[in-house]
Parts: sequence; structure tokens; C-alpha cells
Amino acid sequence: QVQLVESGGGLVQPGGSLRLSCAASEIMFSIYRMGWYRQAPGKQRELVADITSGGSTNYADSVKGRFTISRDNAKNTHYLQMDSLKPEDTANYYCNIDGRRRLGSPSVRYWGQGTQVTVSS
Repeated sequence: QVQLVESGGGLVQPGGSLRLSCAASEIMFSIYRMGWYRQAPGKQRELVADITSGGSTNYADSVKGRFTISRDNAKNTHYLQMDSLKPEDTANYYCNIDGRRRLGSPSVRYWGQGTQVTVSS
């Protein structure tokens, strides 16, 4: 079973920056899409950003211009650079990967365990 290990969350003041990382526990046969979601207390999980194997990116309107998603294919790792953070960005952030573990394996969506981001003065 592929595990995704997240890091980089924490407490930051409004206007500050954080960089989240998500590393897969093994090299996968193919990865179609990598993404970041977030869930605030009492709210549904929402897509923050994703990036395809071809490098196309997609962002939630609320984070456009402030967050940047990137990937390092050699390391099976993707990142979320978060700048100009606002209190409303406070949430538990989850990474995911859509991909095939081995040749012939089905495509599966894997999830990280979540990392807390708190934006507060």
C-alpha cells in the first residue's frame, strides 16, 4: 500500500508563508494527478490545487495568486507553496495522488494523513 507522508504544516501569522510537502513511500509505475485538499472544522473537504502529469495546474478561486503547486517527478513528491496566508486558510490540509502502483494495477486515489495549518496572530 502506497503511503503519502505530509510535512510543513504549522502556525503562521497572517501574511506569512508555509510550504507543504507530500512524499509517496515508493516509486509508482505512473502518476496521473497530484493534489491538495483542505477541510476546516464544520466544512466539507475542498480542492485547493492539483497538477496533472503534463504539468497543468488548477487552483481554487480563493487561493489563486497566493498558492503554487509543484511536483518533483523523480522523488514522487509534490508541494504546496502558500504565501500571503489568511486566517480563512486555517484548515487540515490533505494531499493525494491518483496513480497506478505497478504495471497492470488499477488506478487508485491515495491520501495523506493530513497536516494542520493555522493562520493566526
